[in-house]
Amino acid sequence: MKKLTSKNKPIKGKYVDGFLISAPKNKVPEYRKMAKLGAKIWMKHGALDYKECLGDDLKPKNMGEGMTPRSFLEAAGTSNNEVVWFSYILFKSKKHRDSVNAKVMKDSAMDPENWGGGEIPFDMKKFCYGGFTVEVSG
Repeated sequence: MKKLTSKNKPIKGKYVDGFLISAPKNKVPEYRKMAKLGAKIWMKHGALDYKECLGDDLKPKNMGEGMTPRSFLEAAGTSNNEVVWFSYILFKSKKHRDSVNAKVMKDSAMDPENWGGGEIPFDMKKFCYGGFTVEVSG
């Protein structure tokens, strides 16, 4: 299996911002547009990797006696007319994350009119976010 690379160098991130998002099915094109802009901006300011992943196989399977995991649908509070996005941004460190995010927030491309007129294409009440240290990497 090939390792992920950036300009032929192995990606060596130690910090990840992770997101779990419920978005209306009819807002997928708007979300995708916002995500593409986000990828461009975060990578421009130094993120090592940026992924936006649309849920595909989200019904948990029994993993053995008493081991049926909670679904992403349930965790994200997703209704029947919504989809789940799992997203992450990879950084060198938490300090690097803070530096990149500060630059991103100052970038005029982040102005709401650049990604859909100011309407966020998902429910912020269901938005999950957290920063994570990378403990194991393949």
